[in-house]
Amino acid sequence: MRILLVAALTPLLLAAAPAEGVVTPVAQTRAFADDASGSPANADADDPAVWVHPRSAERSVVLGTLKEGGLAAFDLSGRTLGLYPAPAAPSPGAAPGRYNNVDVLSRVTVGGRARDLAFVSDRGRDRVRVYEVDGRGSAAGAGVVRDVTDPAARPVFSSSEEEVDDQRTVYGLAAGFAGRTPVVVVNRRNETRVALLRVVPAAGGSVGTSVAATLDLPSSFPLPGGGVWAPCGEPGEGPQLEGMVVDSRHGVLYAAQEDVGVWRVPLRASGFGEPVLVDRVRSFGVPQTYDPVTEECAVSGPDPGVGGRVLEADAEGLTVADGYLVASSQGDSRFAVYERTGRNRYVGSFAVGAGRGTDSVEHSDGAHVVTADLGPRYPEGLLVVHDGERRPAVGDADTTGFAYVSWADVLDELG
Repeated sequence: MRILLVAALTPLLLAAAPAEGVVTPVAQTRAFADDASGSPANADADDPAVWVHPRSAERSVVLGTLKEGGLAAFDLSGRTLGLYPAPAAPSPGAAPGRYNNVDVLSRVTVGGRARDLAFVSDRGRDRVRVYEVDGRGSAAGAGVVRDVTDPAARPVFSSSEEEVDDQRTVYGLAAGFAGRTPVVVVNRRNETRVALLRVVPAAGGSVGTSVAATLDLPSSFPLPGGGVWAPCGEPGEGPQLEGMVVDSRHGVLYAAQEDVGVWRVPLRASGFGEPVLVDRVRSFGVPQTYDPVTEECAVSGPDPGVGGRVLEADAEGLTVADGYLVASSQGDSRFAVYERTGRNRYVGSFAVGAGRGTDSVEHSDGAHVVTADLGPRYPEGLLVVHDGERRPAVGDADTTGFAYVSWADVLDELG
């Protein structure tokens, strides 16, 4: 375990006259309702991932987590292929499975053969669950994925099943390659810890993960001129991370700390390098105080002016493609775009608006972009984003889903 100490903060450099645009979804999935009577019950869409068919692009598959609703698979039209439930609670009073983030890796050699795998963070049970993608893609229908998780999988962060039920569990997840080594990176709910996991073979052709290294990002920050600032939160809870992406091409992990900003961390198969905070949320450094009556944080002092100018907290889902890093600015329902290399210069932002019979996207948690030619609707690739406020809502329940955006439309907006 490594604990990071951060030097005094300096102003961030931004590009002049950044692009600000709106793109419209090409398609969207069905809506999901966080309702006990729904089907699936208590389904709350959160994070997507795209598996690209190596020969027949039209048979590519989109996966999405639904928290207690489990995992869903969709085709490129947004049609549901299958629903895969999260594990039930192992005993009365224990927490059930709750799927938070998903990512995919193709042609991963595990147990002596190459496999296409989807990794899912089960924040309910503090495990990483693994699904194998059928090579037929969407033509496989509901059989497009199957659970191949090591039956003996242990909790990632918790030392016991009793600690699992405290729910300081595996939360955000990203998969990629460190050199030629397949890795999975996860973070811990309500804490600042990040763990690097290796992919390992297990009994009967199943797949497991093992912790190779950990890193603790900061929970407080020195301010210019003296003083220390810490993000406000409920007592006992740290400024957690969630959205992450592994940039396998450049050996980098990007991680979004919700009330802080976006970190760039060098990534090796053996562990992490020194993190750099490449952008901060606008409210960074603003004093706030937690009110136990309202259970909310309220501003309690002047803004010292050290926050960023782009991200409105929470900083959420991250994805990389072409020369870009894309980050969800959840607080203002926009997506911020940065250069993928160098000092990650800010390029511009865009929102996903309503049109073509689809809803707009608000409060997005997760995003995933691929740049393969997926046909006439997605000639330069597909960006899938979580929609945290699908309309029309299903009754009074929180209603969510996923939206499909042509990457070509995003590139046009960015100029």
